[in-house]
Formats: sequence, C-alpha cells, structure tokens
Amino acid sequence: MQTERQKEIIQVSLNLISEKGIQGLTIKNIASKIGTSEPAIYRHFESKIQILVSILDNFYQFSQFSIKEEKLKSVNSLEKIANIFKKHFKEFTNNPSMVAVIFSEEIFANETILIERISEIVRDNEKIILEIIESGQSNNEIRNDMSAAMLSVIIMGSLRLFVKKWQLSGYDFVLTENGEVLIQTITHLIKVDK
Repeated sequence: MQTERQKEIIQVSLNLISEKGIQGLTIKNIASKIGTSEPAIYRHFESKIQILVSILDNFYQFSQFSIKEEKLKSVNSLEKIANIFKKHFKEFTNNPSMVAVIFSEEIFANETILIERISEIVRDNEKIILEIIESGQSNNEIRNDMSAAMLSVIIMGSLRLFVKKWQLSGYDFVLTENGEVLIQTITHLIKVDK
C-alpha cells in the first residue's frame, strides 16, 4: 500500500515525464516540484528506478483488474476485448505520461528490474487475453483458422502501436474516439462470419 506522499511523488513524476520527457525525471526535479529536499524523496523511494517500478505496478494493478473484470462478464468474447481496449484508452487519456513509461524500451534497456516488471505485465495480460480468445473460438465467436496465440499478439500489438502513435503525434487525436475505429476493425478481422 502506498502512502499519500508516495502517491504524490508518483503523480509528480508522471507530470514531469509529461512535461520534460523521461529524461526530465530526476530526484532533483521531483523534489523541486514538490517543494522538498532530495533526501526527503529518498525516504519514500530508494531511487528513480523504484519510482518507475511503482508506476509500472500501478498500471499492472489497473490492467489486471480491468482484464480480469471483463473476463468474468457474461458477454461474448468480442465485447470483452472491445471493453478492455476502451478501458485502456480511457486510462491512457487520463494519464498520457503513463504511455511514456510503459512503452519506453529505452528506459528499460539497462535496468533488469524494469525489464522483468514490464515482461510480467505483458505475460500476464497476454495470458488472460489468450483465455478470452480461446473461449471465443470455442463458442464460435472468434475465428479458429488462426492460432489463439497469434491473435493475442495481433490484438495486443495493435493496442500498443495505436497508443504509441497517439503519443508520438503529441496526443493530436482523441484516443477514445479514434480507438472505436480500431476496435471495430479488429472485431471485423477476428470475428466468425455468420
């Protein structure tokens, strides 16, 4: 459980990333934004890497809750996938700097703990998406002439690329609205024609 000060540090860190990019995330900049000293920040987090781990952990909790919640709903598999996309689009719209952390391979390159954490997020999310796809194939909702594993890669990769495109455009389009077109396209590609 995070303290109120840790939550504040995480939010300030996300704001700094949004304003200055990942390079602007320094303990000095965080302390300056909060109006405290660098040692005060270190009382709550050992390092900048630990702050990034906490950001990833927060996203992991959101993502796992959202995906598991959809998995349990009594709607068809296509609706579950669409709802997962919508929830992620909304979360990224509310926290655009989160995208800079989650989809920034350059910050993970030399940090084993970050690589492990993001790998865990991808693996666990993919596992649940795969289960939804397999269920959809069993129920004749999702085409089964392609492997569920490859469909999972296509679905997750589409989400990632679309969100990254939004970020690189400077958030130049409404993610939730344009995301509807992506959802409809993916649905059209994977659904069973009846």
